[in-house]
Amino acid sequence: MADHDDRRWPDWLTVSRADAQEVPDGVVLRGAATRTRPALFAALADVLALPTHLGHTWDALADALRDRLDAGPLTLVVSDAGQLLVDERAEQYALLLTVLGDLATTAPHPLRVVLGEVSPS
Repeated sequence: MADHDDRRWPDWLTVSRADAQEVPDGVVLRGAATRTRPALFAALADVLALPTHLGHTWDALADALRDRLDAGPLTLVVSDAGQLLVDERAEQYALLLTVLGDLATTAPHPLRVVLGEVSPS
């Protein structure tokens, strides 16, 4: 993937200024549809076919994603990632990265997250 950010990211996270939708076997999540936490949870439930009883807390999301990772590896591709949780307080974005990072380092199968179309800072 061209035009990666030069900063050092964890192995499970790729940040790109380019469109990231071309990742093989990646499940695409549109950042524009995830501007709030409830919208993010709904979009993840939709694209990953998570259980309908998914709660609306970070712990519930972590449990649902861990169950998904029990079945096999997952590559989550966020297009227009600059829109991800922009209508929330900054700590919500930090909590999302914490949840994903914890899963990436402890789940039975690999989790990879690709944030695409991120504007340079």
